[in-house]
Amino acid sequence: QVQLVESGGGLVQAGGSLRLSCAASGRTFTNYAMGWFRQTPGKEREFVAAISRNGGSTGYGDSVKGRFTISRHNAKNTVYLQMNSLKPEDSAVYYCAAALPSSNSWLPSRRYECAYWGQGTQVTVSS
Repeated sequence: QVQLVESGGGLVQAGGSLRLSCAASGRTFTNYAMGWFRQTPGKEREFVAAISRNGGSTGYGDSVKGRFTISRHNAKNTVYLQMNSLKPEDSAVYYCAAALPSSNSWLPSRRYECAYWGQGTQVTVSS
């Protein structure tokens, strides 16, 4: 089992920034590729960003490219999502997820690829 706990969500004005953190425990953190997804009521959970288990590869959803940055600190068992130039449409519950990769560079981008999930943290961007 892997336990994931997100933090850092909140209310921010459009154009502002937030940094989300996800602390992992329970299994060897470096065994897992990590991802961030988001969801609003009535919509499917959307891929936001992912990072490979060794941190060498990253990937982003089209709507956040150039504004969000994913990173990981393996010694702290933590993955981060730096969100800049936030827009009202970025408002959602953000979830951290862990996936067992098939290679060092593999990235999750689908909900079913992730075995473990955090409880989510709310991000609200006001216009």
